[in-house]
Amino acid sequence: MKRIILPIVMLVLVSFTSETFKLTDAEREMAVKELVHSQDEMLLALDGLSEAQLNYKPDDETWSLAEITEHLAITENGIFGMLEQSLKTPADPSKRGEVKMTDEQILGFIEDRSTKVKTSKEMEPSSQFGDFNATLKVFKDSRESHIDYLKNTDDDLRNHYAQMPFGTLDGLQVVLFMSGHTDRHVQQMHELMSASNFPEE
Repeated sequence: MKRIILPIVMLVLVSFTSETFKLTDAEREMAVKELVHSQDEMLLALDGLSEAQLNYKPDDETWSLAEITEHLAITENGIFGMLEQSLKTPADPSKRGEVKMTDEQILGFIEDRSTKVKTSKEMEPSSQFGDFNATLKVFKDSRESHIDYLKNTDDDLRNHYAQMPFGTLDGLQVVLFMSGHTDRHVQQMHELMSASNFPEE
């Protein structure tokens, strides 16, 4: 009898553990909401702009709206790739203590444009996707894929980790960082569009 009961108990424990480390409904809803919102804000900022407006640069050092869009298309997959890489290693709850920032702090930190960050060379725009419309499609397709992943995943995102220059993030925070990064550059778009020489049409 004991031989029959023990495997059943073990199966129940494994199932319980698996369920415990899935995203909560609140976490899932929050992450999806952030991704949808930052994408919507980006698309709203770019809606109806002319070629002259999309390619306007006040100086050689400042990215145009089209270049910012390309940077976001590049980093969308680059940042999500960090999450995918972290999921190749086993979940490790013992490392939770290395995560020092809350979800809210992650979003606040990356969206704060008073802190300037130098972009790595591979993340800089170089017209790699073609024209603006093709580039925007790359971003939108990637973001929709990532939203779909968040809606459906059973991955243990809270116990997988990625190392950033400013500290350790868990997997869900990587997603929030990606969304906040979009918001950061939407702010940059609005700053550019408020320039005195920005084309009226």
